[in-house]
Amino acid sequence: MAEVTYYVALPFVFSDDGVAAGEATECFSANAAVMRAEALSRKPGHAGAVAFSRSGDPATGDFGDAKLIRKFGDVPDDLSTL
Repeated sequence: MAEVTYYVALPFVFSDDGVAAGEATECFSANAAVMRAEALSRKPGHAGAVAFSRSGDPATGDFGDAKLIRKFGDVPDDLSTL
């Protein structure tokens, strides 16, 4: 199977330890992920959100590192675990 790119909006919510990743939303394009992340960052209880992409082969499960597209609000500096 060919390599595919997923676009994702990921909110960060307030938790006892500061902020934690919320439920990710897959989007159709980079622009849609940015718009969704911006909207999620404004929801009550959310500290911020990021839009990112990941490319890889879903058949083998081999994916490259996440590439940050844009971040909104208070999100962790280290996003290497995306």
